[in-house]
Amino acid sequence: MDDTPQYSFTGLMLSALVLIIAGWYGLYLLMNATQPNLGPRWLFYVLWTSACTGTALPFLWLLNRRFRSNAPASPRVLLREGLIIGLFASICLWLQLNQMLNLTLALLLAIGLFSIEWLLRLIERNARGAR
Repeated sequence: MDDTPQYSFTGLMLSALVLIIAGWYGLYLLMNATQPNLGPRWLFYVLWTSACTGTALPFLWLLNRRFRSNAPASPRVLLREGLIIGLFASICLWLQLNQMLNLTLALLLAIGLFSIEWLLRLIERNARGAR
């Protein structure tokens, strides 16, 4: 008998749709209706993070379905991975606006975030195996 848990990804896809619409439409409104002061600049980073997170979620779901290991990742894990991608995009955008981003820094940042996610997945797998 198969003991792998079955997850419903409907809520994840609905949250991805909300993040996509709120993020990209908010960015559109922000770029066309405000001046680049301090408040709208921080709102820009928040909206950019939500737009990139929402855009990444369907692709992460497809990658998980295609290349999954023994147990599929839960929607919580996919959302966390999407947030890591959104965080990476926001940090790279912030560094690029300050003209400090280069390929080495982007790769080191990606490796660091990837290793954090790998360690979190390792901890979850060990906790699930201990039960």
